[in-house]
Amino acid sequence: MILIITQESCSDTVANKKPGTIVMPKKLISNNATNSRTQYADINGRKIAYRSIGEGEPIILCQRFRGMLDDWDPLFLDELAKHYNVITFNYTGFASSTGAPHIEMMGFASDVIDLANALHLKKLIIGGWSFGGWVAQIVTTEFPDLVSQTILIGTRPPGKVSYDFEDIFKKTAYKPANDFEDEIILFFEPISELSKKLAKESHNRIAMRTIDRDPLVKLEQLQFYGKGGESYTKDSCHARDKLTTTKTPILVISGDHEICFPPENWFELNRKLPTTQVVVIPRAGHGPQHQYPRMVAEYIHSFIENNKKI
Repeated sequence: MILIITQESCSDTVANKKPGTIVMPKKLISNNATNSRTQYADINGRKIAYRSIGEGEPIILCQRFRGMLDDWDPLFLDELAKHYNVITFNYTGFASSTGAPHIEMMGFASDVIDLANALHLKKLIIGGWSFGGWVAQIVTTEFPDLVSQTILIGTRPPGKVSYDFEDIFKKTAYKPANDFEDEIILFFEPISELSKKLAKESHNRIAMRTIDRDPLVKLEQLQFYGKGGESYTKDSCHARDKLTTTKTPILVISGDHEICFPPENWFELNRKLPTTQVVVIPRAGHGPQHQYPRMVAEYIHSFIENNKKI
């Protein structure tokens, strides 16, 4: 069964849909992000690929544009897994997940809801990097009873914003394949020797994984991110307004040279977002959690501990 969600649907369509057959694989607790095995939640005829490490309160992390399971820095995940059950996944139809890719942000958000239901999670921390931050915000605003905390990395608020992508991002991100030099441009700070050094370390950590490697997202599928982005900018679910009244604690972490989503887009909402804290890391780019995995994980843990949702 394929669930089609229109822009007008918002949370009601997902919340009220008839459940299909959900076959839950046995939950595995892996030692670390490098050796964790890919599991599959069979949901209404499609499979959502995911990995799970650590124990504690669950945190589901939504992936970036073109990202798949192997594109998280394993050290960042391992640091979070010291305190939480860290769950990463692929969106429907991307990489090792099956089904028809979504064309609306509510569709991408429904993957989180379906996975949470499959794993029998009644409450979770939602996190997202870049495009995944958009997904995380829709989950936060449309399903507030499910979300205890929200963690946003290298992303922007819903609706129209004043500060857009740099041209170099578009030229680099849409290449048929990206090499290490592209990674520096996309996720780090090219003018900083330290950032480039840490980029190499992160690249090497990601390359350490040899088992259960995930297939790449196909070039012809990039259009679905664009369609999701269009619905996010139109903001038919009024997520931007809902962020001004939410009770969910929200942490935004950004590099000071953010070539995709400059933190200035958040600064414009200063004093309008009652629960949002913004951390800007100097000489860092679009992937601060890869440049400083331990530090960013510590920020996240401290925020969660000190901002429990009432």
